[in-house]
Amino acid sequence: MDASELREILSLDGLRLLDELPPWDTTADVVRTVSALRKAGHAPGLVAAVLGQSRLRSRARAKFGPFADRMLFTEAGLEQATRLSVAAQHAGRFQRAGITWVADLGCGIGADAMALASLDLEVTAVERDEVTAAVAAYNLAPWSNARVEQANAEDADLAGIGGVYLDPARRDGSRRLTDPADWSPSLDFAFDVAARYPTGVKLGPGIDRELIPDDAEAQWVSVDRDVVELGLWFGVLARPGIRRSALVIGSHGAAELTAEADSPDEGVGALGEYLYEPDGAVIRARLIGDLARSLDGRMLAPTIAYITADTAIETPFASAFRVVAEFPLDQRALKREIASRGIGTLEIKKRGVDIDPAAFRTALAPKGDGSATLFLTRVGSGRRAILAERVSHEPQ
Repeated sequence: MDASELREILSLDGLRLLDELPPWDTTADVVRTVSALRKAGHAPGLVAAVLGQSRLRSRARAKFGPFADRMLFTEAGLEQATRLSVAAQHAGRFQRAGITWVADLGCGIGADAMALASLDLEVTAVERDEVTAAVAAYNLAPWSNARVEQANAEDADLAGIGGVYLDPARRDGSRRLTDPADWSPSLDFAFDVAARYPTGVKLGPGIDRELIPDDAEAQWVSVDRDVVELGLWFGVLARPGIRRSALVIGSHGAAELTAEADSPDEGVGALGEYLYEPDGAVIRARLIGDLARSLDGRMLAPTIAYITADTAIETPFASAFRVVAEFPLDQRALKREIASRGIGTLEIKKRGVDIDPAAFRTALAPKGDGSATLFLTRVGSGRRAILAERVSHEPQ
């Protein structure tokens, strides 16, 4: 969205038309919709801008729920925006630490600033891009304790600020920036701020762990089994005795696994009656060993992130499966097994083997009314296939 499109949307006609539109329907005839709006007397630029915003609002509901229907978005801003459930966790840290005034440097469309302001914290949201800053100002308008400044994060006046939150931009248009020095603001700048203020830094979950400072609490976050971010917390925002944590958010609420450091893996043992697939946040945080011990479990093979145990224990930190059968990893033999069991819906997961699950599923040609999950992995030193079914109490 450019400045001219934003002006169209922020006009009285634009906001009125945006609110009057029915929910975005991906199956609708867009040409017919455009024609109807043009026939009603709306200018072409206004129609294009409003329909584009309606589409973004529809996509944003996955992150913001019903709040999306009263917000404005840019394509890039929505992509990098923090989910509302995660932003609430960020804001809670500042509140619990007793910080009353937060600078959100590189605020984007204002997702984290909204969460901070909703807890009655004073928020100074800084965004360098003119259009994005205007969008953030619109989204933050309901809160008198939040203000938006269009400026570079590096130039922000932090006098009197109690804490800082940064979400460095890691893209240049459609291109992902791999060098932290090219981020906006750079990672070096973020860590310099963290040396002077209680600070939270949002990063991608796959960042090189060598870049994580020793004095930071590193928290990997997943939402509905999708790992969405790595948060680094400094000063009073970092909890004593915790340097690694996995926060898992889902229908069960929020659950967290914490440790002072990476946990050593549990020993390797025989395949038991149950197999557990750890949540991605647990894997990223390298807390698989602690999880295995909490399940009275063991590893299937060294460096393979599957846990096996003899009992089913409900946990938010892993998906649980009951083992039905184990076979050598032989495609022709497996095809016969799948056919004999009438399995038509087959979920395939793999770790430690060089196999394309989609191509393997096609080769197995599953057919029937049954369903199952097939794990292609290593057990001990050998390649094996494990047929399993999901345990019904698994959080979704």
